[in-house]
Amino acid sequence: QVQQVESGGGLVQPGGSLRLFCAASGVIFTTNAMGWYRQAPGKQRELVADMSSGGSANYADSVKGRFTISRDYAKNTVDLQMNSLKPEDTAVYYCNTVPPVGWGQGTLVTVSS
Repeated sequence: QVQQVESGGGLVQPGGSLRLFCAASGVIFTTNAMGWYRQAPGKQRELVADMSSGGSANYADSVKGRFTISRDYAKNTVDLQMNSLKPEDTAVYYCNTVPPVGWGQGTLVTVSS
């Protein structure tokens, strides 16, 4: 059974930065692509960043140049560094495999002045 524990969310002003953390278990980490998804109020969940088992990263156009995904294969963790945050980045953020299998609690990011 796949389990993810996300943390690091919070309230930040526009233009600020946050780093999200995810610890994953029950996943063959070295052979799975991992990603960060988000769901804003009233919107569908979307994939914003992912990294293949080989370390190749992809980003949604809306976050390209501002977000950076990283993985620690020894610790089974996936981080998301978010810079230059905008109000439209407000959402609950989840980490998961790509494609996803089950969902954790997520961590809430609120960008507001």
